[in-house]
Amino acid sequence: MPKPPKNAISPTRAEDYPEWYQQVVRAGDMAEVSPVRGCMVIKPWGYTIWENMQRVLDRMFKETGHENAYFPLFIPMSYLEKEAEHVEGFAKECAVVTHHRLEPDGEGGLQPAGPLEEPLIVRPTSETIIGAMYAKWVQSYRDLPILINQWANVVRWEMRTRMFLRTAEFLWQEGHTAHATEAEALEETRKMLDVYADFAENYMAMPVIKGEKTAGERFPGAVATYSIEAMMQDRKALQAGTSHFLGQNFSRAQEIKFQDENGQEVFAWTTSWGVSTRLVGGLIMSHGDDDGLVVPPRLAPLHVVILPVLRGDDTSATVLEYCDRVKRELEDQTYDGEPVKVSVDARDIRGGEKTWQHVKRGVPLRAEIGPRDVDGDACFVARRDRPPKEKQGIPRAEFVANIGQTLGEIQSGLLERAAAAREEHTRVIDDLDEFRAYFTPESADKPEIHGGLAYCHWAEDPAMHEILKDLKVTIRCVPLDADDEPGKCIFTGQPSSKRAVFAKAY
Repeated sequence: MPKPPKNAISPTRAEDYPEWYQQVVRAGDMAEVSPVRGCMVIKPWGYTIWENMQRVLDRMFKETGHENAYFPLFIPMSYLEKEAEHVEGFAKECAVVTHHRLEPDGEGGLQPAGPLEEPLIVRPTSETIIGAMYAKWVQSYRDLPILINQWANVVRWEMRTRMFLRTAEFLWQEGHTAHATEAEALEETRKMLDVYADFAENYMAMPVIKGEKTAGERFPGAVATYSIEAMMQDRKALQAGTSHFLGQNFSRAQEIKFQDENGQEVFAWTTSWGVSTRLVGGLIMSHGDDDGLVVPPRLAPLHVVILPVLRGDDTSATVLEYCDRVKRELEDQTYDGEPVKVSVDARDIRGGEKTWQHVKRGVPLRAEIGPRDVDGDACFVARRDRPPKEKQGIPRAEFVANIGQTLGEIQSGLLERAAAAREEHTRVIDDLDEFRAYFTPESADKPEIHGGLAYCHWAEDPAMHEILKDLKVTIRCVPLDADDEPGKCIFTGQPSSKRAVFAKAY
């Protein structure tokens, strides 16, 4: 007979990383492919993780002075045409509405009818429609700044999709602000980048690099784009959030102008910034293992699951009563300023099956409680950041009293582990042959895991982009904390003053 798999997820990360990712999403009951091509259904466990992200980010936005609003899903095509670089950047990804009703086709089906006077674009991003409203709202410098965020869905017509990472429709937030001065807008752009980095590292336990995109990688229509870049376990980079300084480009296109303190008519300075459900994919790939999802406690839908060990005899009632007691005591404790989230899973299914469901969903702590544990006034506890079979008997009072500390250790440990992995797979490279070797897989059959992050001197030049294209490598950003360092571009030999981060990426 074949040996049973040693892990809950098959294939493992080393065997087939892309398929491992898909299996973790399914096994964790997070999402599944929808009947609509390129779209996904986010299931309750996955959506609760997104809701927890939303809740934290929304608080952080409001603490920095922003308010929420909502703008239309549909954007007149003429609005996109006003900013040439913007429409060019998104033209191939736009979903277009051309009719406003359906009618019978005479063969038992339906056909579009009632052509629209102007096609409507299903928003790929909202700079143009929001800018049109800001133009109405702004007449004087006294009307500024405008600091607005929108929680919404957007559509970018992707042909090759992967749940959470790249889908035709996805959920996100987009901040859009207007300012009286260039300095205020630049400050806003960097402030929101810092908010994203704070969230990624302190809530997602995902270390990031803050940097500026090169000219070729900027948001269409922006003067400058800043991003946070993270390294996943397959050593590819993930752009986890962006903040754009739009200068006066969009305000000129949308005529967002006002009278300044001297009575002069000037154009506003604007920004936009956003993160999406891609963060859920980043969480999976930062911490997941060959047994499934691992959720950082600060974002976990559930902190502790209590698993009663029931024998079907007269001890069952006592065990369940004890489990409920432990649950209440844990819920009286706090972690991260809120009550600890606890569930008792008393479903009538096999204990092993039940345990593995929670392992695959990444619940931070599992507490098994049977008759012996009740007699000993203890809990048999397993941490999700450790191997599944590594369990420890802990006195009930001690387990309850230390729950906040234990969850904090798991949270900080995940960040430390991810940071160590990034450090291990980061190289400073000054030679093109070494660069090629670093990003060339040893095996053509399983090329997923290789390389990492490379810090290299560079110069914006078509020759560099041709080499990168052949290697399927991209220039991620120029780190904001990078020191001036005279050198030569490893691709062209041209003078270079700073290193950029290069990686294969999602």
